[in-house]
Amino acid sequence: MKEIKILSENLLYGIADNSSPSGRPGGAAGLYIHIPFCKQACHYCDFHFSTSLKKKGKLVEMLCRELVLRKNELNSPEIQTIYFGGGTPSLLEADELQQIFETIYANYKIAENPEITLEANPDDLTQEKLKMLKASEINRLSIGVQSFFEDDLKLMNRAHNSEEALKSIKLAKSYFDNISIDLIYGIPGMSAERWQRNIEISLELGVPHISSYALTVEPNTALQKFIEKGKIKQVDDEAAKFHFEILVETLTGNGFEHYEFSNFGKPGYFSENNTAYWLGKPYLGIGPAAHSYDGNSRKWNISNNPLYIKALEKDKIPQETETLSLSDKYNEYVMTRLRTKFGVELAEVSSKFGEDYKAHFVELAKPLQKGNLLQEKNGIYHITSKGKFLSDGIAADLFFLE
Repeated sequence: MKEIKILSENLLYGIADNSSPSGRPGGAAGLYIHIPFCKQACHYCDFHFSTSLKKKGKLVEMLCRELVLRKNELNSPEIQTIYFGGGTPSLLEADELQQIFETIYANYKIAENPEITLEANPDDLTQEKLKMLKASEINRLSIGVQSFFEDDLKLMNRAHNSEEALKSIKLAKSYFDNISIDLIYGIPGMSAERWQRNIEISLELGVPHISSYALTVEPNTALQKFIEKGKIKQVDDEAAKFHFEILVETLTGNGFEHYEFSNFGKPGYFSENNTAYWLGKPYLGIGPAAHSYDGNSRKWNISNNPLYIKALEKDKIPQETETLSLSDKYNEYVMTRLRTKFGVELAEVSSKFGEDYKAHFVELAKPLQKGNLLQEKNGIYHITSKGKFLSDGIAADLFFLE
C-alpha cells in the first residue's frame, strides 16, 4: 500500500471541531508564519525558501502588512497557537521578531498563555540567540536536529554538525522547558544500531517531544538527482519501516505517547499547534507559500518571495483559493484522524457528513479489519500496530471518490 505524502505539519486540513484535548475553549484558531529563508539548501527539502537573505527585512515588513490586511478573516474569538515555520525562522533578528509580534498583538485577540513555537536550526542556537528568544513571546522551540551523526548530516547537507546538535539542545534546556526535536530515519546507509543510538541520545538529553519522519525523495531535489546518478543509495522502504518500529517501541517504552504517526510526546507536551490542525481547527497562514484553512476552503499564497513582496506593496494578497466539497472534507477528516490517537468516530462521521458517508466508511473498513490493519472499539476506528506504517495508504482506501 503506497504512502501518501502529507504536505507538511503546517498545511493541514479538516473540519472545524469544538473539542480540544488541551482543554482550551472551542472555536480558537491558529496563526502560521512562514519564514522563507535558509542558510543553505538541504538535499531532501522541497519546501519554499531562499538562501539569499537580502530581502529578509522587506519580507518581514510585508508579513506584517499581510497580518493587518487579513485580521478579520478568521471567524474565531481568539488565537491559541502561533507557529513560526520555514525555511529557518531562527534566522530572524530580535527587531524582526518584535515587529511581527507587535503586529500580531495589535490586530488579533490572543488567548491567555498561548503556545508560541519557533522552528530553529542547531547552528543558530547560540547562548545570545537563546537569550533573545527567551525574552520574546516564544515559549516553545522545535529544533531541526535530524541526526546526531556526522555522516547523516553531511548526506543531507545540513548546516550544523553533530557537536552543534548536542550543544544546542543542552543550551536550549537552560532557557526553555517545552522543546521538540526533529529526527529523520530511513537515511541511506543508516544502520538500525545508529538509528537506535539517535533515539537513545534524545532520551538522555531529556527532550519531552520528538517529531520523526522517514526520509522521502521528492521530485526535483538534490537528493533525487544524487540517487539517479548513483552518488547516494536509493532509500530502502523496508529499512525505514524497521526504523519506524524501533522508534515506536523505544519511545513508548520510555513514557512517550505516540499521539500522531510522526509525533511522540510526554504527558503535557503534545504540540497544541499540530493537534489543532489534526482536529480541523481554522488557521491563517502568513507569508510566501503559507496555507490557510477556514473550515470550508483552503488558501495558499504564492511561492515566490519577490512576487509576494510586490503584491503586498499594493495591498494585494497573492493567493489562490480552493473550496472544499463535502467529499474533500470527509477524505481529509479520515486521513488526519487515522494518523492520530483520536481515530475516526462513527458518530462524528454521521453528524458531520451524513449516514451515506458513515455507511461508506463501515463497508470499506471491513476488509481492512479482516487484514488486521484497522480495529474498532465503541464506534471508534484506529490503525493497528501492523498498519501504522501504512496509515496514509489505509486512509486512501477509505476515501469517498466522486
